[in-house]
Amino acid sequence: MDDQQRVAAFVAEHGLETPPAYRLLDLVSEVGELGKEVTESTGYGASPGTVDIDRDELGDTLFALLALAEELDVDASAALEESLEKYERRLDERGTAGSGE
Repeated sequence: MDDQQRVAAFVAEHGLETPPAYRLLDLVSEVGELGKEVTESTGYGASPGTVDIDRDELGDTLFALLALAEELDVDASAALEESLEKYERRLDERGTAGSGE
């Protein structure tokens, strides 16, 4: 069972289904918590080399992302594969993975 299926099973088992808009808000909230941890662990940017993020916070963010993908009926693994291919093309064509110029 892949991670997205595990999240979907957990959500179903515990009656945690919710519309995609709320899943997105949860994801944004979890990413915000990551930002807060980085802000605090670096002394508000004074020591950028001291980034510290708790693994469980990354897990919460990943859970929220996979739950959103499931609500949208998007295969997260396939979406990741498409992104990696896109970045590879950009690197080959422009020498950078970014979308800007």
